[in-house]
Amino acid sequence: MIRLEYFEEKDFDQLINWINTEELLINWAGSLFSFPLTQASMKWYARDTNDPDKSDALAYRVVEVESGKTIGHISLGGISRKNRSARISRVLIGDDENKGKGYCKQMIRAVIKIGFEELKLHRISLGVYDYNSSALKCYEACGFKVEGTMRDVLLYKNKWWSLIEMGILENEWKK
Repeated sequence: MIRLEYFEEKDFDQLINWINTEELLINWAGSLFSFPLTQASMKWYARDTNDPDKSDALAYRVVEVESGKTIGHISLGGISRKNRSARISRVLIGDDENKGKGYCKQMIRAVIKIGFEELKLHRISLGVYDYNSSALKCYEACGFKVEGTMRDVLLYKNKWWSLIEMGILENEWKK
């Protein structure tokens, strides 16, 4: 079991330590940050991300309930109250020892619940690079549908990455 808590300055060092390669950074955040992550970039990222009434983005640390240990990170951004939509991004299980234990599904389901129940959203989307088959399976298991593929959107070390766009609507989630 996990719980989501707002991402704060005290969490910066752990996230910086987890994201220890340029490839992982790009997989986590696309082109939003430069490698390596810094305290300054984390301050910029975390600004206004813990007020659901004012912010267009919410960032969370993921805490394993039994141990109290932070195991990951997730955000819900691009929040449009007018269109009742948002986008899940920056999904990360930090340590390899915590991968494959179902935490990703719990994280996604928790942030979807916030989106649909607390924020009263109608639609939540996300993007995942096509080579990330474990993430794709996780998102599909949580009810996301593939809506299309943006081919060759990112060039990393002379290889193109394509982005699979996925979405879930509130009535699909309620089923």
